[in-house]
Amino acid sequence: MHSAVLSHTADVTGWRKAAREAIALNARPDEVVWAVTGGQSNILATPSVSAAPIAFKVPRRFIDLAGNVLLHRDPERFALMYRLLWRIREQSELLSDAVDPDVWRATKMAKAVHRDIHKMHAFVRFKEVQDCDMTLWLAWFEPDHHILEAATPHFVDRFTSMHWSILTPERSAAWDGTNLTFGPGGARSAVPEWDRLDEHWRTYYRNIFNPARLKIGAMTKEMPKKYWRNLPEASEIPDLIRIADGRMQNMVAAEATVPSPMTAVEDRKRVAAAPAHLPALASDIGACARCPIGAFATQAMLGEGPTKAEVMIVGEQPGDQEDLVGRPFVGPAGKILDSALASAGLDRRSAFVTNAVKHFKFEPRGKRRIHKSPSAGEIDHCRWWLARERDTVKPKLIIALGASAARGVIGRPVTIGHLRGRVMPLEDGAHLLVTVHPSYLLRLQDDAAQRLETERFIADLTQARQWLSQAS
Repeated sequence: MHSAVLSHTADVTGWRKAAREAIALNARPDEVVWAVTGGQSNILATPSVSAAPIAFKVPRRFIDLAGNVLLHRDPERFALMYRLLWRIREQSELLSDAVDPDVWRATKMAKAVHRDIHKMHAFVRFKEVQDCDMTLWLAWFEPDHHILEAATPHFVDRFTSMHWSILTPERSAAWDGTNLTFGPGGARSAVPEWDRLDEHWRTYYRNIFNPARLKIGAMTKEMPKKYWRNLPEASEIPDLIRIADGRMQNMVAAEATVPSPMTAVEDRKRVAAAPAHLPALASDIGACARCPIGAFATQAMLGEGPTKAEVMIVGEQPGDQEDLVGRPFVGPAGKILDSALASAGLDRRSAFVTNAVKHFKFEPRGKRRIHKSPSAGEIDHCRWWLARERDTVKPKLIIALGASAARGVIGRPVTIGHLRGRVMPLEDGAHLLVTVHPSYLLRLQDDAAQRLETERFIADLTQARQWLSQAS
């Protein structure tokens, strides 16, 4: 028997190292005993023995699957993924067999972990605590699985300037504005029951609650009662359910209101079937009136490139030259992008190139039109069009150039420094790499800084090419 000991319950890196060593020793799945430091181990297992690593490849899909399954609470998760690893070396298409017992079980576990991470993102509520002259924010959460390490980068991105800690029964996470650290679990009593923001949560929930769409079963499925104790707004739910019928009857009896022309156009667009091909999509974008930008730009702009491209490159919005020519990235920023793509080994002709916002936003200055950054609302309005392009092209990898482009892809504010240069999975199966916009390089006045940042930009694009090679 071979013993593989991990440092903690979510030690994915340790499992990968131990799995490579076990493969190198040719240890069959039934010969490996997995244990976590401090847990019970098999008395028949022999101590782990290091061995020279063996070079072998596994599908990217396996790596993503293991990253989730190894966070499940099932004590057999380590053995299950090692068994799949052992088998997949001989059966490269094993993960495509959805009815295989191991594949089915692993897929089900991965979905449970993904759902648990989603619930943590939705239902963590921070409480304000004064510690000497510093404001701290504490939260309590009870996950079903070992997801703390995987879920907390979301909070780093959203609450970068705050000092916060999230306590769970097993482990805790702390962010000091610079470093994210993990430690032993905490107690719920360490988190205050109430703070000044609770009433804001209750007010917000009362205002978004729609009695006409109330389905108690669906609501409790999406917001299980186990989380209610930690949600200030949950105290409003019983009363809102009680008065829902009366509110709905009042809504039915009330006189209908006439939406503004822009709202009517937006509603028609929202419910319309997505165009089946890019020419139809281009025609619909040209008629868009979701926001005022389109009234002043020369033309709306669809992306260009192969209909089924592996890579989609998303910029912010068309510039002055792009607006006149009707093609994305043909101005100075486009020349920098073309040069960087060539240096990174990526062919622009094989990519679908588009923008998060489809019209040129500017302010007139004499005879010139000066670029003006789109607002968050304008980016969010155009997300519908970007999503239709993604549905049509179905890229494996999306390269977002700048914060506006990244917001257009994932629908929330983004800090480039936190996401730059790493490939992240998206809910629709695509992956995302965030980097700077080429116009940022144009704005740099110092030659040395421009050279350095250009090299970083090329390095980000090179990482995209390398990821695509591995994924293929």
